[in-house]
Amino acid sequence: MNILLAVASKHGATHGIADAIARELGEHGIDAHVRNLVSIHGLVGYDAVIFGSAVYMGHLMPEAHAFVEANEATLAAMPVWLFGSGQLGTEAPVPARPTNDLDHLADRIGARDHRMFGGRLDAGELGIGERIVTAAVHAPEGDFRDWEAIRTWARGIAVSLLGEQPEGTTMAGDLADTRRSG
Repeated sequence: MNILLAVASKHGATHGIADAIARELGEHGIDAHVRNLVSIHGLVGYDAVIFGSAVYMGHLMPEAHAFVEANEATLAAMPVWLFGSGQLGTEAPVPARPTNDLDHLADRIGARDHRMFGGRLDAGELGIGERIVTAAVHAPEGDFRDWEAIRTWARGIAVSLLGEQPEGTTMAGDLADTRRSG
């Protein structure tokens, strides 16, 4: 099984989530290849796609929308999962529902599931304009990615792809519930 993890990541945090998902899938014998969305020129040879985008001001990066636009028919015909990354801080938990952009794209291509994960902010990686915006909105600096939630979600994808529950997991019902509600 050959899986594409397609990522739109401006500062690397979302790419890090994709790497963690790929490692978890690899633990279950699934070949997963992480690629930047802008470098993908077709989906031939992939059995499924997981794609993620950084979320800024509640919106996915433009390349996420362009990727769906360019590959909509193919994506609609194969197993697809989506994720976003961007929520910062510990006082406001990651939203229970993904952003409207994620909801819209998931509906548009019939994604099996979509999730929103916390993000990471390192002011040292930001340009001057980004520093001004993050200071104006009082964005907290730090890494707010929940690695266990990410690995759990990836195990759910492995369950779906393999058609069986990998040893040591118990969340297959969660994935089934998500598919029924979507």
